[in-house]
Amino acid sequence: MTVLPTNEELDGGRPAKEDLDRVLESHRRELTGYCYRMLGSGAEAEDAVQETMIRAWRKIDSFEGRSALRSWLYRIAHNVCLDQLRGRNRRARPMDLGPSAPADTVLGSVLPEHAWVQPIADERILPVEADPAELSAARESIRLAFVAALQHLPPQQRAVLILREVLRWQATEVADLLSTTVPAVNSALQRARATLAAKDIPSLDEGGATAAGDLDEEHDALLARYLEAFEKYDIGELVSLIAEDATFSMPPFALWLEGTTDIAAWYVGQGIGCKDARLLPVKVNGTGGFGAYKKVHEGLWEPFCIQLLEITDGRFTGLHHFLDPTLFADFGLPPRIEA
Repeated sequence: MTVLPTNEELDGGRPAKEDLDRVLESHRRELTGYCYRMLGSGAEAEDAVQETMIRAWRKIDSFEGRSALRSWLYRIAHNVCLDQLRGRNRRARPMDLGPSAPADTVLGSVLPEHAWVQPIADERILPVEADPAELSAARESIRLAFVAALQHLPPQQRAVLILREVLRWQATEVADLLSTTVPAVNSALQRARATLAAKDIPSLDEGGATAAGDLDEEHDALLARYLEAFEKYDIGELVSLIAEDATFSMPPFALWLEGTTDIAAWYVGQGIGCKDARLLPVKVNGTGGFGAYKKVHEGLWEPFCIQLLEITDGRFTGLHHFLDPTLFADFGLPPRIEA
């Protein structure tokens, strides 16, 4: 549990220098969540929060306590995100870039890391203490599709939607943080909602926050069946767990598949190298998944990809494989598995 400073530890609303590290760290998780939704990358979010902490240290003497320290930190983090977003293309999912392809399609060239929305471990951004409804809403706001949809919004609209609908700030608070007016905030929110609706992403105020529900026992059982089927490489059992219209992606490749026919063909075709893999569970982007380790030789498996598995109505509807071994450390996964 985070321990916040007492009134005696505050000097006119400003933390004493000797307490500043502790106070700043108490806000790290929520700031990382804001920056991740803004930037679409866990690594960039961590960098942005670290820069926020550095700027806060440098400017703490100018903080006069007229606003809450939390709001002041969010203003710094927002400006850091704007700096990072300036002059770059939006991050996306393979499904956002073009139509699906057959399982025998050549993979093609690798696109750079900054082209993709990247996964993030739940423990880095979800609240430690929250009631079930709040936790469900927080999970929904970091779903891969939602974060990818946010990247379609201009930075100002993106910030307004996150602050108003995810963090539940008042319009006056958002206007103050963004140095704008309440009518401008309300207008930006309406335009952002319209953009998400056009991409079939429901507003969090329209039921999206509770549609998927928590990772309950039914989901855990489904993930356990997936784990057993994948490690046995029982493709019949594996495909039985997948919805007929499911999507299957593999960043940093733009190729993606749709439907169990092509997914099954991939497993026994170009994806046959995944046979004999080992999986370790992770909680990623508000859902379940695994760190997949590919067998190198008898008794040794090395990191291959982070699997993010989306579940709807008791079936897997999205299977996203991030082929980047450097992500494993972010999820607290071991660098290898040895028998």
